[in-house]
Amino acid sequence: MSKRLRSSEVCADCSGPDPSWASVNRGTFICDECCSVHRSLGRHISQVRHLKHTPWPPTLLQMVETLYNNGANSIWEHSLLDPASIMSGRRKANPQDKVHPNKADFIRAKYQMLAFVHRLPCRDDDSVTAKDLSKQLHSSVRTGNLETCLRLLSLGAQANFFHPEKGNTPLHVASKAGQILQAELLAVYGADPGTQDSSGKTPVDYARQGGHHELAERLVEIQYELTDRLAFYLCGRKPDHKNGQHFIIPQMADSSLDLSELAKAAKKKLQSLSNHLFEELAMDVYDEVDRRETDAVWLATQNHSALVTETTVVPFLPVNPEYSSTRNQGRQKLARFNAHEFATLVIDILSDAKRRQQGSSLSGSKDNVELILKTINNQHSIESQDNDQPDYDSVASDEDTDLETTASKANRQKSLDSDLSDGPVTVQEFMEVKNALVASEAKIQQLMKVNNNLSDELRIMQKKLLGKDAN
Repeated sequence: MSKRLRSSEVCADCSGPDPSWASVNRGTFICDECCSVHRSLGRHISQVRHLKHTPWPPTLLQMVETLYNNGANSIWEHSLLDPASIMSGRRKANPQDKVHPNKADFIRAKYQMLAFVHRLPCRDDDSVTAKDLSKQLHSSVRTGNLETCLRLLSLGAQANFFHPEKGNTPLHVASKAGQILQAELLAVYGADPGTQDSSGKTPVDYARQGGHHELAERLVEIQYELTDRLAFYLCGRKPDHKNGQHFIIPQMADSSLDLSELAKAAKKKLQSLSNHLFEELAMDVYDEVDRRETDAVWLATQNHSALVTETTVVPFLPVNPEYSSTRNQGRQKLARFNAHEFATLVIDILSDAKRRQQGSSLSGSKDNVELILKTINNQHSIESQDNDQPDYDSVASDEDTDLETTASKANRQKSLDSDLSDGPVTVQEFMEVKNALVASEAKIQQLMKVNNNLSDELRIMQKKLLGKDAN
């Protein structure tokens, strides 16, 4: 998108100028302040990406831009457009509002509670309504009308719906029609490119059959998105799917991969997980990678005229109410892995994903994912903990922002103290120093800017004084 067009955009949530982030699954562009709230809600509510400093598949960005330009925001603010809503005093946030509570409350109502979305008439059987919506989605994806499909998805249509009469899914239909942007939208909402129709064909097969080669290649990338993202996080490279390379298993540069007995035991437990539990763990690690990468972009892109505040910190993965309490606690504990431990877990997941995909799966027990997390997680801390004391008494609530911030400070300090007593400098300590340097550089640039402004003012005053003396 051209710079001229980009400059005319406004934040979907507060109408502030020049939004620099996108909410991919909502089809909107948002500003820094509103993005900080989106991040605190979690990826199950809003999947945020920086428009300039995050790698974008071209057609994914095109999909978001198309939705934004076609007024996708009206889906999430439908009732606010009603004159009666204005009379009742309900309004959207504005740029001058405080992030907390004004913008935060509005954004939670808009995306988490779906308070302003158009409501369908009440039906006795919700499953019937969802089925009807999914059938409409199935018919709509053959066209290029993205906003209609997003509206159906927002109302409860299922992206992976298998049409009983047609014998296929919406992604099969979109692929056959060559609708690459519809395929992107469906994939964002969970459509599986590997799903077979009643004839045993996948969406990739139909895309190739129809000569839609770009779409076919993109669907393969989407199919391997999870493992590609994990590999890119560790080594900055992705597999060459065009030439049949579907996995990259990075190696530690310093050959320091954890080979302790605890790590070996954890790897065996990972291998013994059922495919369902393994997929859950892999998705949780994917979300943690996204959190860490977004944190890095966040620190590097903040406006240096204002220092980064604690309100922008997302110390661990937010709660997903659709998951069990145990799973949410396990997801939060991923934030406590230092860089070395986390890299070890990611490499083990990549290795086992490749093994499972090639069909050489092991038969094993249904060990709880929590056992793996406990085995790998901060081994020196585990030995010193009282077995009767859980790492987390309860899953944190999204509303407990202040408590989360205080707890995260204490946990980070405890982790640092423990790491410092452990001898050699770890990769995690290096990364913490690196992140601290990024923040320090931001502060330095801000101070330099202030200093330059003061110098300019001083020169102007000196010129005025010299002019008076000359007169």
